[in-house]
Amino acid sequence: MEDKLVTLAILTYSKAQILQSVLENEGIESYIHNVNLIQPVISAGVRVRIKESDLPKALKVIESSSWLSSEILHEESPKPAGSPQVLIPVDFSDYSLKACEFGFHLAERMQAEVVLLHVHFTPIYMPSLQYATDHFDVPAVENIPSIKSMLEDVHQKINKLTQDIDKKMEEGTCPRVKYTCILREGIPEEEILSYARHERPLIIVMGTRGEHQKDLELIGSVTAEVIERSPTFVYAIPERAPSKPIEDIHKVALFTSFDQRDLIAFDSLITTFKDNQFEVTFIHINSHEEKRKWNEITLAGIKEYFKKQYPDIEFNYLSVDEEYLLDNLDRFVQENRIDVICTSNYKRNIFARLFNPSIARKMLFHSNTPLLIIK
Repeated sequence: MEDKLVTLAILTYSKAQILQSVLENEGIESYIHNVNLIQPVISAGVRVRIKESDLPKALKVIESSSWLSSEILHEESPKPAGSPQVLIPVDFSDYSLKACEFGFHLAERMQAEVVLLHVHFTPIYMPSLQYATDHFDVPAVENIPSIKSMLEDVHQKINKLTQDIDKKMEEGTCPRVKYTCILREGIPEEEILSYARHERPLIIVMGTRGEHQKDLELIGSVTAEVIERSPTFVYAIPERAPSKPIEDIHKVALFTSFDQRDLIAFDSLITTFKDNQFEVTFIHINSHEEKRKWNEITLAGIKEYFKKQYPDIEFNYLSVDEEYLLDNLDRFVQENRIDVICTSNYKRNIFARLFNPSIARKMLFHSNTPLLIIK
């Protein structure tokens, strides 16, 4: 049987070449797809593909070389902490502008600056395109949008965005917060993560198309990738989520297994948003492997711990089976008017990350409630 090809990563062309070189040094055959004569400028990235039988070895190579942590791609290390920042990636869509509005109010609350980051993809010019134009039915080079015109369009949109923000600040509908606009070339999720690792913002605020996103490819949506790999808090706002300022967020549903990492993550949440008076519901998921409920002794110990540690917070507890998670979550959120769903996101094994989407990713595409990822 023929060994079929599978997609390992979607990257800019230059980064795909680096990954291809790394793989081939390990004896793994790889191919760069979506770089063709007809549409070299349309794709937002190119695919690095390998034989399915080589996938386990390739994943180990990537993990051992810290590819997903970008040591290969970005020779940069975190700088000493400067002014606190709220990072807001924008693509000028309605849902990213909604995130922008929330992010400015959050920055005022956190006494931080705002960084608006837009990532664009620069087309790859291929000399052989002219040959294809001359000999095949391929659009002439001049009919393909130039890099210059694409950049001019991006700059016009950035100028329009800053003008709107300045106007809202003058009108008093947007807080007067210092902000900066940054333009980068590349794959959005990679550049957002690179900035986050280097600059260490307090939080990343992002909009997402939410529940109508159906195709979860290997890389998936930008927001889903940032959620899984970000070194800092991520606040994801689905496009249909009701607009609500940070000071009005009180009811929180938090997924937890109550291990040590969850306790640290929860303390980080309370410390970061110490001015909010939260009512917290802990949700424990019974996995297919466990199929067991909390016993009364365990639950009593958990309740006693949180009562002592956080006497001013009201706590509730809920246990659900994994197979009914999303349906139960929808009903619970609606009935209890939950403002935000929280989950921590540990660095998981790369194989599990690629082929078994996390709870956070499932909820991101299912719920119309904002999602806060605690790091």
